[in-house]
Amino acid sequence: MTTSQNQTSVSENQIKLIDVDQLKQLIDRESVELVDVREADEYASERIDGAILVPLSNFDHRQISHNPDKQVVLYCRSGNRSHRAAEKLLDAGYAEVTHLKGGIMAWRSQGMSIKANKNAPISIMRQVQITAGSLVFFGTILSAVVSPWFMLLTGFVGAGLMFAGISNTCAMAGLLSKLPYNQRR
Repeated sequence: MTTSQNQTSVSENQIKLIDVDQLKQLIDRESVELVDVREADEYASERIDGAILVPLSNFDHRQISHNPDKQVVLYCRSGNRSHRAAEKLLDAGYAEVTHLKGGIMAWRSQGMSIKANKNAPISIMRQVQITAGSLVFFGTILSAVVSPWFMLLTGFVGAGLMFAGISNTCAMAGLLSKLPYNQRR
C-alpha cells in the first residue's frame, strides 16, 4: 500500500457517518454542535434548527466551538460537501469528524422538521439557470428575427456553462451574488 493510499484509508476511518435517527437523538439530548456547510443562500432558505453556518467555500474550523460535551456533526445538501469539510477538520487536527449521511435531503425525506424561510431569495444556482436560460432563449429568438450574429450570444453562454462545469467555478454566479438583493442574507 502506498503512502497516499494509507493516508486516504486512515482519514476515511476518522470520518464517521451518522444517520437521521442518530442525529435526532443527539439533538434531543442537546449533545451536538450541528454545522451546515452549504452556502448562505441555501442556509437562509432552509436548515436544520440549531445549526450554525460555516460554508465550505470559505471554511474556517475556528468558527466551530470545540465543546468536549458536544459532538460536532457536519451536514450539507447530500453529504458531498460535508465530507470535504470533514477532511478539512481532520487536517486542522480533529481526531474524528462526523457528518450526516445523505445531508438535509435525507433529513427532510425522513419527515424531520426544517426551519424554512419562504421569503429568502432564490438560490444563486437557480438565478444562474434563469439568467443563462433567458440569454440562450432571447439570443436564439433575436438571431432568427434580427440578425444571425445573435447566435454568438448563445454560443458564449454555452461556452461559459461548459467552463463552469469543467472548472467548478461560475463567473455568472459570482456576478449575481454581488447584486443588492443577494447581499441581504
